[in-house]
Amino acid sequence: MLNPLFQLFQVLKRPSKGAFTMLLAVSLSFCLLTSAYKKDTGLPEPSLNSQTQLVSQKNKPVELNIVSFAVTRAAYANIIPLFQQKWQQEQNQEVRFRLSNAGSSTQARAVVNGLPADVVHLALALDINRIQKAGLIQPGWEQETPNHSIVTSTIGVIVTRAGNPKNIHTWADLANPGVSVVTADPKTSGIARWNFLAFWGSVTQTGGTEAQALDFVTRVYENVNVLAKDARDATDIFLRRKQGDVLINYENELILASQEGLAKDNFSVIPQINISIDNPIAVVDKYVDRRGTRQVAEAFVKFLYSPEAQREFAKVGFRPFNPTLVQEFSCKYPPINKLFTVQTLGGWSAVQEKFFKDGGVFDQIQAYIHSRTD
Repeated sequence: MLNPLFQLFQVLKRPSKGAFTMLLAVSLSFCLLTSAYKKDTGLPEPSLNSQTQLVSQKNKPVELNIVSFAVTRAAYANIIPLFQQKWQQEQNQEVRFRLSNAGSSTQARAVVNGLPADVVHLALALDINRIQKAGLIQPGWEQETPNHSIVTSTIGVIVTRAGNPKNIHTWADLANPGVSVVTADPKTSGIARWNFLAFWGSVTQTGGTEAQALDFVTRVYENVNVLAKDARDATDIFLRRKQGDVLINYENELILASQEGLAKDNFSVIPQINISIDNPIAVVDKYVDRRGTRQVAEAFVKFLYSPEAQREFAKVGFRPFNPTLVQEFSCKYPPINKLFTVQTLGGWSAVQEKFFKDGGVFDQIQAYIHSRTD
């Protein structure tokens, strides 16, 4: 490149008619050499569309995987479109959902075994703690959202056949001879554990001893012919297949069944000594960080506490905790005289160790029952 410049210098020293022509030729040569140099070095040239491409990528549809326990499907069918509309308006981004519903303990095991859930909404904190222990959720998840991460609550309800032919009015009546009880299996279902604790607490929270509680709960499970896999399966066994005299289930599940026309010929009893069935929610940290969905997952969980979402939960049977909604749904959800919690019984760690671990009280009861029927 120096030689053409030297020639130009010589020409300019002696002006002539060809000076301009030479200058133009050298300029073109310089441009061509510069272009070739850039191409050879592989340096990127600025793209006029780079900013547009970044914006387009940001607004690509995002998918959320929601893993929940069996009886929340109807609520989410109404809540998800509300959130999709809100996110589209605020973020100009489409959110697509994959919703999985099954027994709470079954869902927890699936997530631990690799089901890539962004959000888990399960029947009991014990199941979310199991996911935490697997390293998928960071400790302290209970403090990440309002109400200690409890997003829905309900209570236990007794449902009998039309006219209540077995004369069932309290938990105690479930142990009467000749009563066929339908409930779920505590090994696979969250509602089943809540049911067990409701039976146990109905004795210990009213002055009874643990020995009396053990005797009563054993007699109840002697009246259970088949343990359902989850709350929805228990409902189907009782209402669709017409098996059993009595169904024990969530209040919200029975309200939903009534809305679907399944429980119209049945008689419901709300025991006035009852347990607050609190259902927590959490973002699955490892999976949202891997999938790049943390922002939208956290926004969705936050939305579930909004009056709009809580109203949809209340419509399908979950008891609201927002004061305004409590008043709005006061006729649908009358107060309970004595409502205890799992903390009253020692908290989930103690409850799991005592009642539901392999070889715990529930297994001992089952072993005793099988030994009498073998």
